Amino acid sequence: MDSPAVDDLLRELAPQVVGVLTRRTGDFDTAEDAVQEALLDAAAQWPEEGVPGNPRGWLIQVAFRRMIEQVRNEQARRRREELVATQAPPERRTAPAADDAPEADRDDTLIMLFLCCHPALTPASAIALTLRSVGGLTTAEIAKAFLVPEATMAQRISRAKQRVKASGVPFRMPASRDRARRLGSVLHVLYLIFNEGYASSAGPDLQRVELSREAIRLAKTVHALLPDDCEVAGLLALMLLTDARRAARTGPRGTPIPLAEQDRSRWDGGAVAEGVALITATLAKGAVGPYQLQAAIAALHDEAASAEETDWPQILALYGLLERMSDNPMISLNRAVAAAMVHGAATGLDMLRALGTDGRLAGHHRFHTARAHLLEMGGDPQAAVDDYRVAASRTMSVPEREYLTARAARLAATTSGSVRRTSEPSMSADPAGPPL
Repeated sequence: MDSPAVDDLLRELAPQVVGVLTRRTGDFDTAEDAVQEALLDAAAQWPEEGVPGNPRGWLIQVAFRRMIEQVRNEQARRRREELVATQAPPERRTAPAADDAPEADRDDTLIMLFLCCHPALTPASAIALTLRSVGGLTTAEIAKAFLVPEATMAQRISRAKQRVKASGVPFRMPASRDRARRLGSVLHVLYLIFNEGYASSAGPDLQRVELSREAIRLAKTVHALLPDDCEVAGLLALMLLTDARRAARTGPRGTPIPLAEQDRSRWDGGAVAEGVALITATLAKGAVGPYQLQAAIAALHDEAASAEETDWPQILALYGLLERMSDNPMISLNRAVAAAMVHGAATGLDMLRALGTDGRLAGHHRFHTARAHLLEMGGDPQAAVDDYRVAASRTMSVPEREYLTARAARLAATTSGSVRRTSEPSMSADPAGPPL
């Protein structure tokens, strides 16, 4: 089996193996560290020696041995081993057999997601812990994705694990009364991971494909485990429909390409079809939530044969519904852009004036990008240049900064002629980026 296929298999198995060991020992922290070592062993051995007949059982055995080694090598771990030994029945004090069906067949992925997305954790900590424990990424890979030193990321993950441990949360699915709230945390973390991958907040690259792909993989896992949950389906559809445009979003040197200028033949037709079918079936079930509405908006963009054929009135109506569901300034920003596309730039600018007093948007580069776009569209190029420059100075993304600076320069040099009406003032999934 080639290395990419092995990597995919390991990421799928990682949360299941962590779950087995955590369920056995009650020690999430040590289990997670041991599984990471087992994954490294597998990544080194399997491409050359072949994948074992029972890969999950192999990982359970190796990780369990690693756990025992860690316990024996450290005083604190030794005390923990003694506690486990007194609580577990004799037959469970040895490494499990590779063909132990009850251990190998049980899938703890969803429990692991609930554990890593504990409400006590900050979003940044939950993201890091989820990528490590459920996504199977190494600390070095996560640190590289978020542009921080590996030691810093290791500390963040360690603190997150300690906080989960201190919370005393048992390793099981939350009670039904807590499940909805905790599921919301799970979906929010997966959404944040995807958004960081699709439109990186900082650094030299517009996209971090490994993060968006991992978010989609995890969303598919949750959907397979909870196929009747409409918001899970909505989030997966949103990811598929948004990621479908990935290949067309940048030029040869990574230069951002706005939605209206993208070559739509480069969009992933299979992902579009899958996302449209999923959101269509989900909306028919009745209960509609924010992720479903965002997916419906993404579907309208993807189904338009050209930018000019985009159904902006329907998009505006959907943003109106979304705004009533969520007090999120990014949603309001997107709605203002959609209103401008339907009713003209003046309408959108009036809405932006009201939003300018919202402290959550004050100074945000997407606010200035959207206003620059509408000013340009409304025939005030000099004011648009000023806003493009402000937006460029406030984004941490190098490609976005270069794009906005270049757009300001071109507009400053050419202040006459017609202003092109585009459907995306920034480089994100929707007119002002996916609302977070």
